Amino acid sequence: MKVLVINAGSSSLKYQLIDMATEEAIAKGLCERIGMDGKITHKTSTGVELSYEVAFPTHKEAFEELTKVLTSGEGKVIESLDEVSAIGHRAVHGGEKFSSSVIIDEEMMQTMDDLADLAPLHNPPGLTGMKACKEVFGEDVPMVGVFDTAFHQTMPAKAYIYPIPYEYYEKYRIRRYGFHGTSHRFVSNRLAEITGKKDMKVITCHLGNGSSIAAIDCGKVIDTTMGLSPLEGLIMGTRSGNIDPTIVSFLADKEGMTAAEVVNMLNKKSGYQGVSGFTSDQRDLEKAAAEGNERAALAVEIQKYQIKKFVGGYAAAMGGVDAIVFTGGIGENDASVRADVCAGMEWMGLKFNAEANNVRGKETLLSTEDSKVQVWLIPTNEELMIARDTRDIVEGK
Repeated sequence: MKVLVINAGSSSLKYQLIDMATEEAIAKGLCERIGMDGKITHKTSTGVELSYEVAFPTHKEAFEELTKVLTSGEGKVIESLDEVSAIGHRAVHGGEKFSSSVIIDEEMMQTMDDLADLAPLHNPPGLTGMKACKEVFGEDVPMVGVFDTAFHQTMPAKAYIYPIPYEYYEKYRIRRYGFHGTSHRFVSNRLAEITGKKDMKVITCHLGNGSSIAAIDCGKVIDTTMGLSPLEGLIMGTRSGNIDPTIVSFLADKEGMTAAEVVNMLNKKSGYQGVSGFTSDQRDLEKAAAEGNERAALAVEIQKYQIKKFVGGYAAAMGGVDAIVFTGGIGENDASVRADVCAGMEWMGLKFNAEANNVRGKETLLSTEDSKVQVWLIPTNEELMIARDTRDIVEGK
């Protein structure tokens, strides 16, 4: 069985074709600049790499080019589209309606559209991608939506209700939803496979340009850092994370900005970018910090301090922790972040293995054998998680 995994943005379309017999991606690529001039980059598992410009007036043309590159020319990996058994779509916001992955039908898409107010930057382009995909592949190929928010739907009310007038939850469903759920689910499931234990208290740290942490008890999320939107929680590449809400009105008054303009600044000009003044990239920050840039060093210090604080808080909330998992671009590749976050955690029985930590992107136990709390680096694979869900739903598992 082969599953095509799609992640559609407003002007881009990422894809992977995964052979479920081996769970390996036989092709992956990116259609970008949709609605502009258009470009596709395509790679196969056999080492073929293609990149060329092609007009993408809409997502439909991007899907049409995708079908061509998969079935013909140098990038060919299948004989025909009949080999694509199902298509899995990343879907960002499922609100309270979806606590698991679902078949994409008219009712599902209408519900996603109804939830667009909660994710105006993500749900509309996701829907556009689903509709264009259905138009190109036809009605006979089943499609599944896998929601970033679904895994977090096990949170209790004490974790997801904001302490504002309850009527706003009732009227608008303003609450904590959490994101990166597919990644948190993948690495926590992988940890259960590695250890053979499903009854663990786990803290998963998805650290990248967007970052979030989740507290998972026996496979169920009890809390997570992101909230109504991905803006809440940790400092990130360009997102502020948690701030005093009065900053919004204060800046609006002082700078003559609208509330929307302030929120845009908090999303796109804050975080590492805002503190350092020059970059949202962790690698650039650490290089500059090593060269004496105080603001770059401060951004990194804020990041590590906040991660440590959330880890400690979630350990307290669960009444202990059995394992901490690092994943995501920064979590998998930045040894200094992992080391500094775990430094000083001996009080919880954590013994860190500095030698084992000298690793990038490879599944590794980072704690000593006698540590009461295990620390793991587990690379995430959200596309594979989407493909697995798609296969299971289509096969009725």
